[in-house]
Amino acid sequence: MKPTTYFFIFFFGIFSTFSQHRISGKITDNQNQPLPFTNIILYNLETKEMPKGTVSDSDGNYNFTKLKSGNYRIEISTLGFETKKIKAFELKGNKVFNASLKEKSTSLNEVVIKSKRPVIKQTAEKLIVDLEKSEMTNTNLQDVMRKIPGVLVTNNGITIAGNGGVRILINGKTTEYMDVETLLRDFPADNIAKVEVIEQPGAEYEASGSGAIVNIILKKNVKLGTHGSVNSWIGEDEGIEWGTGFSVASYKNKLNWQTSVNYSQPTWRDDLFLVRTVNSETYDQVTKEPYDPDNFAISGSLDYYLSEHHSIGLGGRFNNRNSTRTASSKTIISDENNRNTLFSENYFDRQRTNYNINPYYEYKTDTDKLVIDFNYVDFTNDNTNTLYDIAGSTITFDDRKYIQDGTYNIKTYRLDYSKTISDNLKISAGSRFADVKTDNDLQTFEEKNGNFEKNEEASSRFVIDETIFALYSKVNATLGKWSFSGGLRYEDSNTDGTSTFLKDGNLTSEVQKRPIKKLFPSASISRKITDVLGASVSYSYRIQRPSYGSLNSFATFLDPYSAGEGNPNLTPAYTNNYQFNLTFDGQPFFTVGYSKTDDVIFQLISQDNATAQIRQQDVNVENNANWNFRLFAPLNLTKGLEGYTGIIVTNTDFKSSTYGVDLNKWNLIWFVQASYQLPWDVNFELSGNYETGALEGQIEVDWLAELDFSFGKKFLDDKLKVNLGFNKMLNRGFVGNIDYGNGIADVESNGSRQNVQLRLVYSFGSKFGKKKSGRKTNNDEENRIRDDN
Repeated sequence: MKPTTYFFIFFFGIFSTFSQHRISGKITDNQNQPLPFTNIILYNLETKEMPKGTVSDSDGNYNFTKLKSGNYRIEISTLGFETKKIKAFELKGNKVFNASLKEKSTSLNEVVIKSKRPVIKQTAEKLIVDLEKSEMTNTNLQDVMRKIPGVLVTNNGITIAGNGGVRILINGKTTEYMDVETLLRDFPADNIAKVEVIEQPGAEYEASGSGAIVNIILKKNVKLGTHGSVNSWIGEDEGIEWGTGFSVASYKNKLNWQTSVNYSQPTWRDDLFLVRTVNSETYDQVTKEPYDPDNFAISGSLDYYLSEHHSIGLGGRFNNRNSTRTASSKTIISDENNRNTLFSENYFDRQRTNYNINPYYEYKTDTDKLVIDFNYVDFTNDNTNTLYDIAGSTITFDDRKYIQDGTYNIKTYRLDYSKTISDNLKISAGSRFADVKTDNDLQTFEEKNGNFEKNEEASSRFVIDETIFALYSKVNATLGKWSFSGGLRYEDSNTDGTSTFLKDGNLTSEVQKRPIKKLFPSASISRKITDVLGASVSYSYRIQRPSYGSLNSFATFLDPYSAGEGNPNLTPAYTNNYQFNLTFDGQPFFTVGYSKTDDVIFQLISQDNATAQIRQQDVNVENNANWNFRLFAPLNLTKGLEGYTGIIVTNTDFKSSTYGVDLNKWNLIWFVQASYQLPWDVNFELSGNYETGALEGQIEVDWLAELDFSFGKKFLDDKLKVNLGFNKMLNRGFVGNIDYGNGIADVESNGSRQNVQLRLVYSFGSKFGKKKSGRKTNNDEENRIRDDN
């Protein structure tokens, strides 16, 4: 054979091997009308590489170019239409695949595509709120939370069924060291895929906590290409407030990354009016405390897919909050013969910085999933407050200064494995180890001859060294109309608290050890009674550990007559939770809940008649019981109206012979959460509630009322969302009394009143959708870094 023949055979073989082909086509509906922005995914069945994706243009056309020969299959999908699958084919040359999609038929169990509300589903374990299947004009997390039945967003944060203590997680990680107000205001709704309200946490969650868990699941790998949003807002509360931020995500082949940055300067004010009697004297106190912190947050993640089943990733988050403010107090002390006035100011300078780094490895198939996760958290909290009198006082006192620096270092190692044996059976198990070190240094200074001198006997250092090891297993099973979930969690924790202080002129160290080894069971069972009616019963056993800062025994004064004080003798509280749910068409309808807590951690307010001081301290109250009854109803009385209304009836009971506490209160809450489509596609949102009165710890509060509403509209092909919100329109605040045991005080506590905010969110980038599951992790130790300033 001639050399030229060999050459042509070799060249032809190379050309055949590396030849490139094209696939194109047109997507239409069943009326032969083109479907723009339809998702087309092309899978290579031989290499198993990450699929290629594209979207149809405005005429429904699409194409893939530079394709190698091989075996492929295609999936075509868009909202409102059934997914079409083109079966496997061999590609040797250019091909054309046209497709006609069928519109989905509407039934009670399917999503209403044009809904302005999130899609809500109640299960035995949690309430799932799906935002990806709705077209809302929400701009932030606060808007989203106001759409969840039974969840009330108030000045004091979030309450569920009348209970506070709600823990907020983002992708399973706590954000409790951030202030809730900033998180609700600044977190963009566009980044949220789902919200889970978990009142009965399963074995996979830490056993710690007394309230519900709100888990915010972020969108992850939902679009090919680069996409994101820019948000800005401006408002008026206690002065002009504003914020801005952006988020960007990119998903191409094996690499996915996303980042977000937010900055805000909110303003608000807390007012306290307190009238109490000490012996024959009346103390009438007014304190006004304005807030204007600077908040900065940046987060990011990077995911790389090693192969079809293996992926690695790295996530991180940085938060910084600087707050300087002056709280002004006026206290009038009077009896039948005398009247004196004390003017004082407390200057706060607080800096909080935290960051976390989170590398992970994940193995995932159709039936198996393994996640190995490490999370490192570093939190620094530097506080200085100076308490001094001002001109005009007829009572003098020595000025004081408190410097309280805290560092918190948390390392968490986690392994989770789950296996889907069949459509009706899934098992999961895992382990977790946490290593926590905290250092809280309190230095007290008192004015002497015009200078601040350190008071060694009122200063202390408190160090915690804690380890928590946990194992868990869980089973999910379905049999006909019955579903069951059951789990068992074992936790072995060892906490050593070392307090160093001056006692009788000598430097003294005291160590308190708290070893805990305990099992925490959880279970739920549900049954579908009819096609639309379902019922479930659930149970969980939980522990509430004291926050790290509350264990330091020394006091810091808020004004000359009131102080906060730690308690190194605090012990964990244990709670049995029971819940019964009735659902209608998967939606929440009727719920009964009961919880019984032993040694509940309670904020005790006491008054010393000898010094006229009131102090707040966390203590263990022996018995606490809570009942709640919830009845929900959808609001769909007229076209364009969507939402929920309902009533929540609660009973709260605290009893302690040690501290003389005997409190019991029934409370009824009526709430409404609604949206209405106004002319010109303007969406009107309303959220309001009325409460007959409640127990807020030791404070017996009179009736409460709140009302918020907003107007939203989309522009520029739905890329720009504009929202004008009016908040706290009927904000009455807390008006009630405190029973000290040796006296009763009238109290009113309220934040600043009406608030107006204008928000804009502009979205950009690809509209191609590709669903990927996000990982869920949880770190309880971060939750116990409590700083409410």
